[in-house]
Amino acid sequence: MRQASDTLSFTRLTPDGQGEGGERMLADEVPVAIEFNGIGYAVLMATPTDIGDLVLGFALAERLIGPDNAPFDVDVHETAQGMVARATLPPSRTDLLLDRVRHRASDSSCGICGIENLEQAIRPLPQVAARSRADRGAIFRALDGLAQHQPLNAATGAAHAAAWVSANGAIRLAREDVGRHNAFDKLIGAMKRVGADWDGGFALLSSRCSYELVEKAVLSQCPLLVTISAPTRLAAERAAAAGLPLVVLARPDALLHQGNAPLA
Repeated sequence: MRQASDTLSFTRLTPDGQGEGGERMLADEVPVAIEFNGIGYAVLMATPTDIGDLVLGFALAERLIGPDNAPFDVDVHETAQGMVARATLPPSRTDLLLDRVRHRASDSSCGICGIENLEQAIRPLPQVAARSRADRGAIFRALDGLAQHQPLNAATGAAHAAAWVSANGAIRLAREDVGRHNAFDKLIGAMKRVGADWDGGFALLSSRCSYELVEKAVLSQCPLLVTISAPTRLAAERAAAAGLPLVVLARPDALLHQGNAPLA
């Protein structure tokens, strides 16, 4: 499937009353049905690229596998209705999978819709042991370079990005998706697939800082989470409890930092 398909005809309007016609590419968004060990687990609405990375990162976020589990293969099949992604988890995770399935109905990419047991919605998080070596200069350099890693957003204006940034501010890997959760899952899955860790760097997300993104960062042992927009109260509380420093409202001219130590 293509990253962007079809076009939208539009008229560009300006405050002075001028109008100019044109076309813009539209981003694809399709249902992606995820099956683990032959069990239907979730249906995500996602951009149909890097689906193997998405499923791997999603499994980590759902705690169906842990950081020490090896990456697994994902078989992806296109259908008339969308895509089906099938993966096999290690036998040691079967009981956990069945337990999670019992607490879920049909799901969405936020990872919470349909959870019947509220105790499953806000589960305890581990502590973030890793530490970032990045300073504020590195964050501003990453912000300046992020657009170069967003071809889908440049074409459509409808995609979020998640980037793995080195301690010196160089973007080492990025993924895009119409969903901010999906973009981060794709990035984390891609990193796990190649055996990469955060290596003193940080994650940069072109979105607000929701609690689900904080949880994904913590579970991947990300040492610093940087987002373009603000956090929710729950996100800030969960990050502080897990020892995850946040940089939010990160813009070219300023940023806000929440953490135990100030950025150099």
